[in-house]
Amino acid sequence: MSIAPGDVPALHIDRLTKRFGDKAAVDNLSLVIPQGEFHALLGPNGAGKTTTLRIVAGLLKADGGTARILGHDVAEEPTRAKQLLAFLPDDPLLYGKLRAPEYLEFVAGLWRVSPDEAQPRAEELLRWLELWEHRGELVEGFSRGMRQKLALAGALIHDPKVMILDEPLTGLDAAAARQVKDLLLERVKRGHTIVLTTHILEMAERLAQRISIIQRGRIIAQGSLDELREAATASAGHGATLEDVFLNLTAGRA
Repeated sequence: MSIAPGDVPALHIDRLTKRFGDKAAVDNLSLVIPQGEFHALLGPNGAGKTTTLRIVAGLLKADGGTARILGHDVAEEPTRAKQLLAFLPDDPLLYGKLRAPEYLEFVAGLWRVSPDEAQPRAEELLRWLELWEHRGELVEGFSRGMRQKLALAGALIHDPKVMILDEPLTGLDAAAARQVKDLLLERVKRGHTIVLTTHILEMAERLAQRISIIQRGRIIAQGSLDELREAATASAGHGATLEDVFLNLTAGRA
């Protein structure tokens, strides 16, 4: 039986395992995220979130299990999987001696996006993120927030179907954070998939359609906020914030 393109998960992780010495950073973790979903992956420090995402992005090799991007195995089809993906780490690498349009032109070239397509897309992104008026300045003079927005533009320049964001609001003021959130929500409306990890639980509560909570390398709870409230004990019951639910669930399994 054939599978319709929309039925293929955006991200399918199956029994993923990664060890560092005698410690399992990711422990037989499985996760399925459908296309067109805003999904938050949350957990305490050291829970395995970033390790999991780095494996999905092809930056780390798993010890066991598989990760697929829109049906393409990250280990067996790395080039095809990465073409569909953007990974934005919490401390992205930029080239200080370039200007913003030059940086985006460089990144677009790495993805083999034609100049005719890349140039208007770069201008659109820079205008949306309010960096266009700074297009003549070197990146080395940018503030932390401006750098973060430029890194996001670089992640979007090849129009990826799946985006993985590790603390994307780091260094952003309230206005810049709103711009980024609006941009991400617009992409989800267009059928793209966002996977977010953040310590700003209010952001996850407001944006994510579903939430996975990871602890000690395993998923311990998953669902909408209402479903997570039901999974938590009575002390985090009806009307509880995501922070209440998160602390309740992770403390109960510490």
